[in-house]
Order: sequence, then C-alpha cells, then structure tokens
Amino acid sequence: MKRTLMGLFFIAGLFLALNAAAEAPKNAANLKGTVIMKTKELNLTDEWDKTFPKSEKVNHKKVTFVNRYGITLAADMYQPKNAKGKLPALAVSGPFGAVKEQASGLYAQTMAERGFLTLAFDPSYTGESGGEPRYIVSPDINTEDFSAAIDFLSTNDMVDSERIGIIGICGWGGLAINAASADPRIKATVASTMYDMSRVNANGYFDADDSAEARNKLRKALAAQRTEDYRNGFQKAAGGVPDVLPADAPQFLKDYYDYYKTQRGYHPRSLNSNQGRNATAPIPFITFPLMSRADEIENAVLIIHGENAHSRYFGEDAFKKLRGDNKELMIIPGAVHTDLYDRTDIIPFDTIEAFFRKNLTQK
Repeated sequence: MKRTLMGLFFIAGLFLALNAAAEAPKNAANLKGTVIMKTKELNLTDEWDKTFPKSEKVNHKKVTFVNRYGITLAADMYQPKNAKGKLPALAVSGPFGAVKEQASGLYAQTMAERGFLTLAFDPSYTGESGGEPRYIVSPDINTEDFSAAIDFLSTNDMVDSERIGIIGICGWGGLAINAASADPRIKATVASTMYDMSRVNANGYFDADDSAEARNKLRKALAAQRTEDYRNGFQKAAGGVPDVLPADAPQFLKDYYDYYKTQRGYHPRSLNSNQGRNATAPIPFITFPLMSRADEIENAVLIIHGENAHSRYFGEDAFKKLRGDNKELMIIPGAVHTDLYDRTDIIPFDTIEAFFRKNLTQK
C-alpha cells in the first residue's frame, strides 16, 4: 500500500512538473514587466558633485538597478579606460548615513583606476536611490542592496560574473559581511573601519548598555516615538552630526565632525552631514543579529581597522567569528575610524587590490 501511494505521489508530482514546464512560457509572459523587474525612473544629478576629484583614468556614468523588494537604486559606475575583456567587479557602499558621493565613491573610483569595474551605490531610502518613506533603515533590505548590486554586475556584459566582490565601509562593513554570509556569488569581501550596527544599537558603545533593562528602556522610548510619528503623519529625524560640538564631545565625535561637517566630506544628500536617519532607526537592529552566520562564509574576507579607531573592537570581534584560512585582519598603525573614509595616504589600497586579485581569480 505504501509503495502504491508513493507511486501515485510520484506520478502526480511528475504531472505537475510537466504541466508547469508547459505553462512556463505563458507564465513568463505574464510576469514580464512586474515591479521586481522594472526600474523606476529616478531624478539623478548630472554634474560631478563628489567630495573627491574626478579621475582621468576612468570612465564614469550613472546607472540604476532594482532590488528584490522592487526599490530602484542609484549608483555611480566607474570603468577603467581602455579596458579589454571581461573585468573583475566590485560593489561598494557606506559609511552608514553617507552617500555614494563620499567615501564609497572614492573607494570605487580608486579601485577602477586599478583595473576593476566598480559600482558605488546609495542604499535603499537614501541619497538618489528610491524607497519610501525616506531615511529609514532595514538590516534585511540593506543587506539585499548588496545582492541587488551583484545581480546588476553579474548580468553586465563587461563583467566576469565569477569575479565579483564587495567593499563595505563603516556600518556597511557589517552589512557586507552579512551579505557575504547569504550570497555565495560574492567571491571576496572587504570590511573597512566596520561597525556592527546590531551590536551598537542593542548594547550601546563599548557594550555599556548591554542589559535587558537598558534595552527595554530603549524599546519603550522607540515605541513612544512610533506612536508620535503615526499621530503626526511623518517620522521624526534623529539628526546627523551636530552643527556645534558640545564641549565634552568624545574624540570620535570630533573626528566625525571633521569629516561630515567640513569641506572635507560634507555633502547635501548625506544624512550624517544633515538631518540623520529617522529617530526610530534602531528598532530593527535591536533584534536583528547581523553576522550571525559569519562563521559559515566560505569565500575570502578582509577586515581593515585603524589602530586608534573607537570602532576597532567591532572589526576584531567580527574577525574572531570567521572560519577558514582565507580570512584576514589588518590594523593600520595610528589610524582613527574616519581616516579610512578618505585618507588615501592611509587607506591600504595596495593591500585591497592584492586581496581581490588573489581571491577574484578565474576558476
């Protein structure tokens, strides 16, 4: 009887599979043009408005692509001039609260000068990218943004789809490692001056508020803010780096100010330079453990941190989670967190290039 039932199930399954195959062209026609495949038109800036000078060694253009949630993302694509054949490619994003015209664009352009086709993108809800309401954050969607960039690059005629890596800066360093744990198409990952956004939001800096009591107090404050936002019909902004530093500002806040609020790194679309994300942004991070599967990443990972960076413990602890002999930790002597945003005399681009050359090899 059992064998008879199993046979019936097999025949029924085979019938359904054959029927689905016959219907595939019809279904494909019906699905073509659905929101997940359509790129929404964005209002993109034409002029060069980066915080770094334009290189004469690369070609630059604006591109758009869509993520799995149907959000259209805006990016700057940098292509080495006179490049031939299919190129290794890199997707770059960060820092958290920054835009592609700042550090990620600098990294992308520099790596394009070194022979990679690169993509510096604005994450969902931020900069020139789509997504409503504005300036919210989602660990899930923002991890997906990296994979959406891989979708775009792996289907680009100029790219070798087997040689694609990513670079995440600051809070996007943790998101990059999270993306690498979810998407094996990411053959190599660099996390530069990284934050673990789940840890800092749930535990506070240096884990000073790592207790259920402290987190419950935070949850109540965030819940009250949600109620107020709903009543008001808009989400309150948390504020970026302050316009005026308090007298007792810690050194890392002074470093942020020196980047985001001065000519060095200010950009009008940067959240950290202006209004910041909305005040309820910590909500998803408190219960979303980024990098929980970091120990399962098979592909190569390089974590870079400054010796004097307040965030150094994030990178060192993330490195301890990684397994395998293709994982590296590099500490830059004397560097603080923001030095790895734009200090080209300090950012170890030679090491980054060598890492990707080694690990983005043709199999």
